[in-house]
Amino acid sequence: MRTAFITGASSGIGEATARALAARGLHLTLLARREDRLQALAESLAKAHGTRSRIVALDVRDAAGLARLAKAEPDLFAPDVLVNSAGLARGTEPLQEGNPDEWDEVIDVNVKALLRITRLCLPAMLRRGSGHVVMLGSTAGHWVYPGGAVYCASKHAVRAITEGLRMDVHGSGVRVTSVDPGLVETEFSEVRFRGDKERAAKVYQGYQPLTAADVAETIAWCVEQPAHVNVQDVVVMPTAQASVTMVKRSG
Repeated sequence: MRTAFITGASSGIGEATARALAARGLHLTLLARREDRLQALAESLAKAHGTRSRIVALDVRDAAGLARLAKAEPDLFAPDVLVNSAGLARGTEPLQEGNPDEWDEVIDVNVKALLRITRLCLPAMLRRGSGHVVMLGSTAGHWVYPGGAVYCASKHAVRAITEGLRMDVHGSGVRVTSVDPGLVETEFSEVRFRGDKERAAKVYQGYQPLTAADVAETIAWCVEQPAHVNVQDVVVMPTAQASVTMVKRSG
């Protein structure tokens, strides 16, 4: 039975990806901080699809915790598919007004944790000669916008890591894909605006943004391709969005 390891699985694109892959018969390891949400998701997937889900309630930044888990339960880190979905942004201030502690959080989650978890999962994939690493990138990894220097830098790093990893595992049978969405209505903006729900809601007003399910279906499509097909990069935006700074809104 095929398995997938999904980070950031308690909400947004990570949760939607869990639902999409469970619907296709994969069993799951679900990693996120919020154990109650993971438990509810696991129960929902079991009821809907008969999916077996293993819950890991852990902050992806906890390098020591990840190392202990890998030592105690190495089979968790031997999935057929790894989906690095955990990520966040903080603020839209210009660099000269930014908060270095928030920069650390963004880089630790978006870059360093992604590296660590990928590093833990790769050996088993390489031994088998098969596996699929999916990075949740962003249009911010292709184009920079005002107030996004640090977040965009983190997603440019993800893009570079993805390209480098594809070269590192070349010829091994391991596939590497980056799925890079534009505007998606999730908790992302609420986190970015430090809990300001009203401000976050305005990001998605006046047009139809992508949903988490839209991105999850894109990820699932990439994973479903036959073993000789590697979808390297997918950029997906709502129809109303032409670039990171151009969105057609009504009114």
